[in-house]
Amino acid sequence: MTVFVVSLFLPNTINFNIPTPTHSQSSRKSSLNHQNGALLSGAAEPTPPGTPNGTHLFPREKAPTLTIPDLLPLGALNDPHSPAWGSGRSFNQPPSRAGQLPPSSILKHVKALERLSLQSDPVAGTQAPTSDHPHEQSRDRYFADAEWTVEKAEQGNGGLRNAVNAARETKDLEVTWVGTLGMPTDVLSDQQKVAIADRLETEHDSLTVYCKDSDFNGHYTHYCKQILWPVFHYQIPDNPKSKAYEDHSWEFFATVNQAFADKIIKKYKRGDIIWVNDYHLFLVPSLVRKKLPDAQIGFFLHVAFPSSEVFRCLAMRKQLLEGILASNLIGFQTEEYCKHFLQTCNRLLNVEATNDGVQLDERFVKVLSFAIGIDPASLDSARETPSVEHWLKLLRERYEGKKVIVARDKLDSIRGVRQKLLSFEIFLKKYPEWQDKTVLLQVATSTTEQAELDATVSDIVTRINSAHATLAHQPVNYLKQDIPFNQYIALLTIADALMVTSLREGMNLTSHEFIFCQDGKLSKNKHGVLILSEFTGSASVFDGSQLTINPWDYQQCADAIKIALEMSDEEKEIRWKRLYASVMHHNSTHWLSEFLESLEKAWKEQSAHDTISIPRLSLNTLGAEYKKANRRLFILDYEGTLASWGSPSNIILTSPQRVLDVLNDVLLDEKNIVYVMSARMPEELDGLFDRVPNLGMIAENGCFLKEFGESEWTTMINLDRVKTWKESVIGILNYYMERSPGSRVEERHCSLIYNYAGCEDLAAAARQAGDCANHINDACEDQRVHAIPIDDSLSVEPIDWNKGTAATRIFDNLREKHEKVLHEEPVDFLMVVGNDREDEPIFRWANKLGEDGVIKKVTTVSVGSRNTEAMSTLTQGVTGK
Repeated sequence: MTVFVVSLFLPNTINFNIPTPTHSQSSRKSSLNHQNGALLSGAAEPTPPGTPNGTHLFPREKAPTLTIPDLLPLGALNDPHSPAWGSGRSFNQPPSRAGQLPPSSILKHVKALERLSLQSDPVAGTQAPTSDHPHEQSRDRYFADAEWTVEKAEQGNGGLRNAVNAARETKDLEVTWVGTLGMPTDVLSDQQKVAIADRLETEHDSLTVYCKDSDFNGHYTHYCKQILWPVFHYQIPDNPKSKAYEDHSWEFFATVNQAFADKIIKKYKRGDIIWVNDYHLFLVPSLVRKKLPDAQIGFFLHVAFPSSEVFRCLAMRKQLLEGILASNLIGFQTEEYCKHFLQTCNRLLNVEATNDGVQLDERFVKVLSFAIGIDPASLDSARETPSVEHWLKLLRERYEGKKVIVARDKLDSIRGVRQKLLSFEIFLKKYPEWQDKTVLLQVATSTTEQAELDATVSDIVTRINSAHATLAHQPVNYLKQDIPFNQYIALLTIADALMVTSLREGMNLTSHEFIFCQDGKLSKNKHGVLILSEFTGSASVFDGSQLTINPWDYQQCADAIKIALEMSDEEKEIRWKRLYASVMHHNSTHWLSEFLESLEKAWKEQSAHDTISIPRLSLNTLGAEYKKANRRLFILDYEGTLASWGSPSNIILTSPQRVLDVLNDVLLDEKNIVYVMSARMPEELDGLFDRVPNLGMIAENGCFLKEFGESEWTTMINLDRVKTWKESVIGILNYYMERSPGSRVEERHCSLIYNYAGCEDLAAAARQAGDCANHINDACEDQRVHAIPIDDSLSVEPIDWNKGTAATRIFDNLREKHEKVLHEEPVDFLMVVGNDREDEPIFRWANKLGEDGVIKKVTTVSVGSRNTEAMSTLTQGVTGK
């Protein structure tokens, strides 16, 4: 069995040994030399009043020479802050041949169309023409003829990579990666591509997906980074303002996803596990499912998932949701993101969403939270190197006597660098006694150009240093570049506090690494304080031992800095121990194991409930068991089983004579006890079955019960509470009814039915019904009611009462009466027949009695073809329809 770990980027990439030096090599060498002294000299580009050029508090030559292994250690950064695609900094790789997509601004779109019209191919603007420039031809030839080596990649999901590596070492896990090389490949010959793919597959257990440069650029740089990424982080983009821009990038998004699916399908063997990771590959599960209907497919989203109000702004929202709903299991970082996803499915797709998944027509999709973590073993190994020890010594001497606050973020609108600096500025003004004793070391990496934010952050840094710096002290050390791994580890080790002010983030693993590095193993300075934004996934994983902040509340953030710096050693140790225990528990190995185990369980459950896997009811076997039984209990559904199928609001209030005759014939045998269950009201059932004496009945899906042989109904639910929630819900239903002409509300004793089958625009009415269900489920959750989509209707009913709870009462009463006389179980034969989702609770109840041996023979039957927990199926009900 192979686990296909499907991620946009492979953990390895290609470095070409071209015969002449390139600009990227020389600039990289210059960058490495500059980084050697960056942490000690003040800033990558000195910010006034930074240390003057040529004068460093620490000489550059004392810093060790850096090599690629220093930058790409055995245990990679969990959040590597990858460079933009096609601009790798560590390797010699081909340039991209991708051209420009349609402009994001509608104002520029007309000019773009004019340029495109001059070309013979109307879509040529999306493809970069082959250059005739001698220099570019020569450069391409260099790569075509160059030798190459496989290297660890800069790009990719570091947390996922570390988790897989750790699992391979501790578990018998056969993993094959599926992804791209993270570099342009149009320049490469077919022969090169085959050779690279062969080596990666045989030596590195990796399947290489090749895409055109234009396809990948449109997919990753444009659709993923400029449309999906902002929306998932609650920043609805103003661009694309041009519909052509979004349409083009969506096509590329779909094309790349199809390339991944094709590669998986080609290599898949029965029994393999397909694990798709992150938002870049939202369509892959559905594309694979079409060709491999029985495959075990899991999807995990590493970033945040927004509320339905935000997600609905995406033009392709339905396609994205349906893409991952083809999975057996969908995983998110936190319960909050799970809830957002379930609400979004309920609202936009008008499907039933339960607490742990989405009920589709053909199957149930499990939705759970799995908090990713770090790999402590690899991190511990990586920090025990001479270069880390050297940097620890330099940093201790450089910042001796200072309180050091460390931060490392991408310089974008989501990581809250601006908010952090403004909060630190307020802190220095509000608490002047700390002005010459505190240093904020802010590492800010940029993967996309955001000139306005860059300028704003630089202005704030300049203002702070201008106001509070002295000849011997600079309060903000701002590095607009990433730092090598050894410097990063040294910083986390000597820090007095780590400050994370993300405005929205899936899981901030930098905070986990900080907690681990504060164990005192390499430094006397230990048990640093974590200042953490409440909008990160990590805030929900930790038990509150961090200082939780709202990054938009600058005063609170400033006060949190003061609390962190003045906290006693005893309190810091108590907080750190709790955080450390959480980090060690929620580690990467635990995350990966838990996800794969849950995926296997979900797949087995869904396979067992698939109509293809469920046998047809054997009438001969059933008849033989019926004859052997001494005490029989039948519980039969009315709608769709005893009567023609339809929603509770439109079934004709009559029962076919054949149904009444069958029930009376069954009741002639004194060994038989028969109940009919329905969503209808008690008085309706009395009218339907008044000619069947002694019949037991369950009304309104378990809210009312008439015991077998009795004439009075028992109310199972508190009607006063029902009256209270109805007053809340009826107003919501009336609001949506006014906006959907032709819809109506049917009131029952314990439920409300919102029926929109009569609306002219059924699609619009269905969207309104989805919004209505989401509104009710949010507003009335505390009142223990929920809205469930049924055919062209919405049923609002209690959560705690269903057909299963009524059946439990029936069996308990039978047992109590029978054991008083014979001291044995009251039933040795149980048959439950139903046809829809409302019957699933009673199927589960009956199956459990059979599994536990409480009843010798249990038969559960689902009428029709649908995914079910019943043990057998029938193609038609008693009516023959």
